[in-house]
Amino acid sequence: MLLTIGLVLLGLWLVGFTFFHVAGFLIHVLLVVAVIVVLLRIIRGK
Repeated sequence: MLLTIGLVLLGLWLVGFTFFHVAGFLIHVLLVVAVIVVLLRIIRGK
């Protein structure tokens, strides 16, 4: 019983770690794109 709970928690931890690692990367990419778009709008004067 305790081993099963431990394995389930380990599996959930690995899934969460992988998901949030990828999500963190995507958030950083979106932030960089947003900064570039803002800078282009400032440079073009719109």
